[in-house]
Amino acid sequence: MSLETTIDAILERYELLKIQMVNCVGNSENFIKLSKEFSDLEDFAHAINRYKKASGELIELEEIISNSETDSEFRELVTVEIENLKALIPRLEKEIKVMLIPKDVSDEKNAIIEVRAGTGGDEAGLFAADLFRMYQKYSEFRGWRFEILYLHDSGIGSIKEASANIFGKGVFSYLKFESGVHRVQRVPVTESSGRVHTSTATVAVLPEAEEVDVKIEETDLKIDVMRASGAGGQHVNKTESAVRITHIPTGIVVAQQDERSQHMNRLKAMKILRSRLYEMERQKLHAERASNRRSQVGTGDRSERIRTYNYPQGRVSDHRIGLTLYKLQQIMDGVGLDEIISALIEFDQEEQIANFC
Repeated sequence: MSLETTIDAILERYELLKIQMVNCVGNSENFIKLSKEFSDLEDFAHAINRYKKASGELIELEEIISNSETDSEFRELVTVEIENLKALIPRLEKEIKVMLIPKDVSDEKNAIIEVRAGTGGDEAGLFAADLFRMYQKYSEFRGWRFEILYLHDSGIGSIKEASANIFGKGVFSYLKFESGVHRVQRVPVTESSGRVHTSTATVAVLPEAEEVDVKIEETDLKIDVMRASGAGGQHVNKTESAVRITHIPTGIVVAQQDERSQHMNRLKAMKILRSRLYEMERQKLHAERASNRRSQVGTGDRSERIRTYNYPQGRVSDHRIGLTLYKLQQIMDGVGLDEIISALIEFDQEEQIANFC
């Protein structure tokens, strides 16, 4: 189906809904149903009307300029307006195509982010801590709430692993491309010779799943309780408050010990488990839908190297889209990360438009 045929069908449906809503006054249940569909199509209809209006004006102005009787002064004004419309119409067309892309139902969800130290010893743990802070600062920049779920530190400012729940509008749609291996190249604070080392950390971003999204049978769970412990004997408590939950069918294990209450640790562990199971299913569907696409902005696989942070050169390179920015400090401070994320979203939209429209 061509773009013109598609947008005409949408406009036709939009106008029909207007009539049906007027005719069903008194039938509240049907009116609510029609109103929701009407509301869903409203932004679509406005974008289409702007596109059609601009296209119509371009045709009219081209007819005027092709008329030999048009005087030179007016012809000059018309020429400028034609150039403006020729620049505007592709932007309006892209806006409509983006709206036509099938929506990822997870995009509007909150997210759970997990950061783990990879290869590189203590330096990998320090880098993991830097990444975790970067996402915390980015959340502040976007006005999201960042709630730490779990933090396993080593006592020297590094972390083995950490997770957080991030709350806000469309959080997952912004962060979903952050999953994968992040690599750092820098001189570790422990390095006396000044030699640059390469270390890694892995990031996983999961859409926060509600109970209605994932049904977990109690019989599928193995739950162990134990005393909480921490680096250097810190955060040890005398009751068995730490919880480890194993999902037997998938083998997924989630441990939680940050809360002093076993009940709270279990709730947090179940939240993470539910989100991991939901993401597992989402990735299956994503893989099926993307099987015919020419390329993707990463698979979301934790083993995929996605980005390098080079401190000596002050640069950050995203390997999936060939983007390099020489503003490492702004990115680590959270504010500069928005430029990378925006580029990833735009690239993904372009790929989907090319394969969908």
